Amino acid sequence: MRGGQAVRERTMGREFKNHDMTMMFTIHNALRRELERIARITARVDDDPRHVLSCAVGWELFKNNLTIHHTSEDLTLWPVMQQALADRPDDLALLDAMESEHAVIDPLLVDIDAALADREGGLERLTGLTDTLNTLLRNHLLHEEREALTLMDATLTNEQWAAFGKEQSGRHTDDIPTYLPWLLDGMNSDQLNQFLDNMPPPMRTAYESEWRIAYDDLDIWNTHSKTH
Repeated sequence: MRGGQAVRERTMGREFKNHDMTMMFTIHNALRRELERIARITARVDDDPRHVLSCAVGWELFKNNLTIHHTSEDLTLWPVMQQALADRPDDLALLDAMESEHAVIDPLLVDIDAALADREGGLERLTGLTDTLNTLLRNHLLHEEREALTLMDATLTNEQWAAFGKEQSGRHTDDIPTYLPWLLDGMNSDQLNQFLDNMPPPMRTAYESEWRIAYDDLDIWNTHSKTH
């Protein structure tokens, strides 16, 4: 928080004393949104979901943004927290669980890509893989929100929390015009306005006048083509 002052922050119904968790919840909700879209695609019977997913910009964005989020946590959150909590075995067990969940979820992206490329047995494997991804990732996000975020808030210094934000945003330096509209896609108007009010004015102007329009034109899940 500014000046190191501990203030109470209410973030989507949750209260935190030291750090603003808005971005964490926003990223998590964006991932949940995309899981719903992936599930709808794999449930379709009017087209081969392997073709739809493999051709969709949305699948590449989902993989990239999930990987960046997990990598940033693995590099800048868990190690410093493990050091700070070295004498607290229960808290260390929670951090170990976070890392273990990442280690199970992330390889599923590779497995799904392999199924998408498999013309013979891929279709049979795809639904099971995406169902597993949906279940494991949703459980992980909820586990992190219910337990790990509170531990982050109590453990991390302002500098450490800022380092995590810098690490994550730095990995999006080249794709901010696409990442930001992706992040905010489908957000309700009240939350969107609150989010935009905290953005630098030039970035907000670029988002509203250029980036959101270009993102909509990308049609990341090829939904427009189904209307013709």
